[in-house]
Amino acid sequence: MAAKLLKGADVAKEIREELKAEVEAMKAKYGVVPGLVTILVGENPASQSYVRAKQKTAHELGFYSVQDNQPADLSEDKLLALIDKYNKDPKIDGILVQLPLPKGVDENKILLSIDPGKDVDAFHPVNVGKLMIGKPDYLPCTPAGIQELLVRSGAPIEGAEVVVVGRSNIVGKPIAMMLMQKGKGANATVTVCHTRTKDVKFHTKRADILIVAAGVTEYVTGDMIKPGAVVIDVGVNEVGKTADGKRILKGDVAFEAASEVASAITPVPGGVGPMTITMLMKNTVRACKVHNNIKD
Repeated sequence: MAAKLLKGADVAKEIREELKAEVEAMKAKYGVVPGLVTILVGENPASQSYVRAKQKTAHELGFYSVQDNQPADLSEDKLLALIDKYNKDPKIDGILVQLPLPKGVDENKILLSIDPGKDVDAFHPVNVGKLMIGKPDYLPCTPAGIQELLVRSGAPIEGAEVVVVGRSNIVGKPIAMMLMQKGKGANATVTVCHTRTKDVKFHTKRADILIVAAGVTEYVTGDMIKPGAVVIDVGVNEVGKTADGKRILKGDVAFEAASEVASAITPVPGGVGPMTITMLMKNTVRACKVHNNIKD
């Protein structure tokens, strides 16, 4: 039997509708709206596309949004000064510096310069540390999208065996930490696999929930999946182009084979991807509430 499709695009639309209503209520009652600035250094086509999508969503939700484009030869000191300006700007609740940055700019130094209270990507060590102890202000966007997708799809997380393939700071580590915490949408037993894991299949076959962020096209095959498992494919790999120039994308899971084994699976595209920007917006709304002492 074919697996149920977990369409992140549909869930993201539902959450955005909730956020839009929340923003309208904040504006009507308190006279404030969330403020988001996206800083783009250089003209990387993929980065431009990502930033346009973020700005489009922010506008649709009624945010005060700023797109700050800077030349590729912007110095590190000038970028730090720009971030400091937005750290001090009361109209800005969230600061996002689009990565990657040009050569010669220390990405870590730039990310550390963002006020943790405005770090809506949740990359700052302060926010990482708060996540670690189970007291986060903001959740990292892609992991938050995964968790929300699991919760809203009714996947049983509490007590589940979760296996995460991949240990990146952006996806693998934080989603493992989030799902093992005490609380709603968590309380799972989590195993993390990586490039030095001796027998990945041994672990993936035990998973009630399998989250794959390996960065390798179709790394997980159907025979690596426990029958009835919920499979979350975080991978987005370009494998070619159509005749009219559109990108052909595949995930880190062999979709067709996996669909015959899993009970539910995210498609690529249209699965986890749409959730990421939506959770960024959710963090920005939360930041606005914190900065204006608005209680939920």
